[in-house]
Amino acid sequence: MLGVGLTATLTVAAAFVWGGAASAGVLAFGLLATALQAAAGAVVRPALDKPFPELMKRWGLGIALRLAGVVVLAVAISFDRELFRPLPSALGYIGVLFPVMLVETRRLR
Repeated sequence: MLGVGLTATLTVAAAFVWGGAASAGVLAFGLLATALQAAAGAVVRPALDKPFPELMKRWGLGIALRLAGVVVLAVAISFDRELFRPLPSALGYIGVLFPVMLVETRRLR
């Protein structure tokens, strides 16, 4: 829920700062960050009570999911720089992923 709220906030802010065209990239990558973080949390959560090596395998998979989002961001920007402007799109991804990841980390304790 936090990811969707952050995505909406950043999308509106991007529309004010860069215009309506920039908000598409912020929206797309904010939602991608929300989905990837939810998937990473779902991968790690079952291993919290397992042995440390199993936890580290799942933690690594969660990191790989987040890194896949960076790859998708780079590919999207390289294919269509008008729709996915670099700075707004990257801020949409990082601006949602980082706070949601911090909140998720606190929940896993």
